[in-house]
Amino acid sequence: MLNSFRKTQWTLGITLFLGFALSGPLMAQEADDLAAAAQNPIADLISLPFQNNMTFGYGPDDDVQNVLNIQPVWPFNLGDNWNLITRTVLPVVSQPHLDGSGSTFGLGDTVFTAWFSPANSGGLVWAVGPVLLLPTATDDRLGADQWGGGASAVALVMSGPWVAGGLVNNIWGFSGNDDTGVNQFLL
Repeated sequence: MLNSFRKTQWTLGITLFLGFALSGPLMAQEADDLAAAAQNPIADLISLPFQNNMTFGYGPDDDVQNVLNIQPVWPFNLGDNWNLITRTVLPVVSQPHLDGSGSTFGLGDTVFTAWFSPANSGGLVWAVGPVLLLPTATDDRLGADQWGGGASAVALVMSGPWVAGGLVNNIWGFSGNDDTGVNQFLL
C-alpha cells in the first residue's frame, strides 16, 4: 500500500513538473499569436484601440488640434469560410477656432466600416466592404453635417514580427449639408 502511494506521488510530481515545464513555451506561443492578431486590423479578435493625433501649427495662430480616435473592432463569423469585421471610429476632438475666438471640444463624425474577409486566406490577408459616414458631430465645426458612404479595402502580409499592408477607402457625401460636399480619401 505504501509503495503504491509513493508511485502515485512520483507520477503526480513528474506530471506536474512536465506540465509546468511545457506550459511556458505554449504560453509564449499564445502570447506571440495574440500579439500578431493585435497587429492585424481584420483579425478575428475583439479589440478597443485608441489612436491620438496631435496637429501642431493648426490655423492662423499655429494652435494645436487634438483628435482621439476610439476604434472598437468587433468580428463576426459568417460560417466556416467568411468573417465580417466591423470597425467604428469615434473621434473625440479638441479644436481651436480658426478665427482665434476660442476652441471647441466634442465628438466628430463617426466612420463605420464592415469588411468581409475569408476565414483562411493564407499568407495574404485581405478584406473588402462598405464604409459609412454618420453625422454625429456635437458641433458644426467638428463635422461635415452630411451622411456619406463608399468602399473600403485592406490587405496585409504578416511575416515574423513584421506586418506590411495598407487600408484604403473613399467616402462620398449623399445627404445633409449641400454647402460642403464630402469626398474623403484615406490611404
